[in-house]
Amino acid sequence: MEFQIEATDSVTQARAGTLTLSHGIVPTPIFMPVGTVGSVKAVQPRELEQDLDAPIILGNTYHLYLRPGIEVLRQAGGLHAFMGWKRNLLTDSGGYQVFSLAERRTIQEEGVEFRSHLDGSRHFFSPESVIDIQRIIGSDIMMVLDECPPADASRTYARQSHELTLRWAARCKQRFEETTPLYGFEQTLFPIVQGVTFPEIRRASAQQLVAMDFEGYAIGGLSVGEPAHQMYAMVEVVNEILPENKPRYLMGVGTPENILENIARGVDMFDCVMPTREGRNGRIYTTQGILNIKNRKWRTDFSPLDPGLETYTAQHFTKAYVHHLFKAGEILGLQIASLQNLSLYLWMVREARKQIINRQFASWKEAIIPQLMQRL
Repeated sequence: MEFQIEATDSVTQARAGTLTLSHGIVPTPIFMPVGTVGSVKAVQPRELEQDLDAPIILGNTYHLYLRPGIEVLRQAGGLHAFMGWKRNLLTDSGGYQVFSLAERRTIQEEGVEFRSHLDGSRHFFSPESVIDIQRIIGSDIMMVLDECPPADASRTYARQSHELTLRWAARCKQRFEETTPLYGFEQTLFPIVQGVTFPEIRRASAQQLVAMDFEGYAIGGLSVGEPAHQMYAMVEVVNEILPENKPRYLMGVGTPENILENIARGVDMFDCVMPTREGRNGRIYTTQGILNIKNRKWRTDFSPLDPGLETYTAQHFTKAYVHHLFKAGEILGLQIASLQNLSLYLWMVREARKQIINRQFASWKEAIIPQLMQRL
């Protein structure tokens, strides 16, 4: 993995960079579409590559481990081959999914025992096993096993959780260094900074992970219920410590406003299920603002879905037609909405990159956020 900073904003901490991975170049800042089970919902790999030009997407270790299972993935030659994806993949370790199963898991020093949400069967993840699983998946960027405490966790619990996550990160790194890739290309490993909304714990987490010397760093446990201003404050605390010459990945964030505000605070990489999940429910993001396509007001609006985007989806389909598809329960409506939302998110980070390079990001951000977030 290589990462180079190409430009920085003159007012904010925003950076434009180039992340080089085994399956191609990733210009940053970047939004990564989420393909939890090896599929970005309602979007084909061909559309991701040709229409959206997405250089990297996500898969999830927990879900892929349960289904289709690691033996299927091993026989397929990894997730790239299994899903027909030629570009980069990042996999979450599954920690967030396991720890969201509050009644179905038991945490211990060795790892976490949990029950499958599919059939109730018992399983165990250790720091070592999640590295082994991600070797079989074959992701370009792997994540360490971490504990993601809830937003309302006490200071005592947050400290204990962060210390456990640090010990697990060290074990993951050791296992990573003891093993080799299975499919002829290099992989890299990112740790995850935790600490809820306690600055001193976030600071300690970042400092100790930096001392372990990883190639990039993720910030986890945010956008899980805390107010946005606390999320921004924690990102600022962490990014004061994380190395400037390594990529920073804010996990699971978020709205267009969240992403742009965190780009301003020095974050390079983002992912979130919001574009596809909300698209399937009729909430469509456009360059003019947000619209609920199910509302009757769009029934006879024959203007393009998004006049400000030059994509086929934005220009070819009218608001009235997409409204009709949702009212009729047609799958095509979910596909169009998902493509439009992902197009908007990817356009947004590419435009942010241009503005950073032109040293006009701060003023552009202040103008574009109200436009993107207004309800139409």
